[in-house]
Amino acid sequence: IETVKEAWSVTPEDPENLAFVTQTTLSVDDTAEIVAVLRERFPGILGPRKEDICYAPPNRQKAVKVISESSDMLVVIGSVNSSNSKRLVEVGRKEGCSNAFLVNEASEIPWSRLKGGMTLGLTAGASAPDILVEEVIEMASKTFEIIVQEVKVAEENVIFNLPRGLNAEGSGQH
Repeated sequence: IETVKEAWSVTPEDPENLAFVTQTTLSVDDTAEIVAVLRERFPGILGPRKEDICYAPPNRQKAVKVISESSDMLVVIGSVNSSNSKRLVEVGRKEGCSNAFLVNEASEIPWSRLKGGMTLGLTAGASAPDILVEEVIEMASKTFEIIVQEVKVAEENVIFNLPRGLNAEGSGQH
């Protein structure tokens, strides 16, 4: 289910025996609306435990909402195959930055669109290496006088442990 309309129209075989999982790359707002409809229609539906959710994509979406309001251009660094990177561009546009786009690396940014005094919002998909962000900052500093302002909407300090049997302790390998 990817839309509220689909959530209203789904007809499960056993409405008393349901569970859902969510894909963290969907928009946080859209997902919340869909889950609300499912919970309204099926009060007994089970969902994932909060600690099972990967927080990087939702946190980055929140940050993009904040930076899009004041950005003349929003650059998302990530692969065109990355759902969460594409979603960050969508969130940026939805929040009012129509000049938002996805690039793999700094050399793909249309620097000619930036003029002195403009604000460049910069973020990266959850799996994009930090070095790519650093390269954009370095490249921008060669042409523009820049001030870097980091926007944090959450601390990401969650550690996901490997299931028993996949880690060194449980696999018999040391």
